[in-house]
Amino acid sequence: MENKEISQAVISRLPRYFRYLGELKDEGIERISSQELSAIMDVTASQIRQDFNNFGGFGQQGYGYKVEYLYEEIGKILGLDRTHNLIIIGAGNLGQALANYMNFERRGFLFQGIFDNNPNLYGKKIRDMEIRPMEEMENFVREHNIDIAVLTIPKTSADAVARRLVDNGIKGIWNFAHVDLDVPKSIQVENVHLSDSLMKLTYNINRFEQGCYS
Repeated sequence: MENKEISQAVISRLPRYFRYLGELKDEGIERISSQELSAIMDVTASQIRQDFNNFGGFGQQGYGYKVEYLYEEIGKILGLDRTHNLIIIGAGNLGQALANYMNFERRGFLFQGIFDNNPNLYGKKIRDMEIRPMEEMENFVREHNIDIAVLTIPKTSADAVARRLVDNGIKGIWNFAHVDLDVPKSIQVENVHLSDSLMKLTYNINRFEQGCYS
């Protein structure tokens, strides 16, 4: 695959393709056309073909796509053909919920540690992970080859923690703190604003109630 810029809109659809193809594979479906995939996913067949053409196409005209092959290739594009070591910063309700969500491991995302600055939490176990003090974070990141950090901490401390992580070799940050992080461009950041998603939902409810949908 040639090294070219892929739009964020295409990238945002890849996990959804991966999820649907995984379900098809589990159902024993071996081959699917863009039209059939379009009907399942509510994405136009033309859009599906355009998206896949960014990565070489994967299919053959009149022949469709081999489900297992396409699933595996999209997994490689998403970096799911290898494992990723993660830590969680912030052992509050959200941090603990993420640590307990076992489906991440099926995708190769392995939580190795969880950290907090509340001494009352130190030593408490979430699954097999012991909550550790923040003072141990830097050494842990280096010793366990952590590539991704999950921030579930207040925005007031997020930037300072992010800089500490960057200085110790972190490659990516999954950011649940409501702040845009000041990190080098080489550090990949995915911002998750739960309230934004909820407000998008209420916007669509309002549109439907006002008759804006056919």
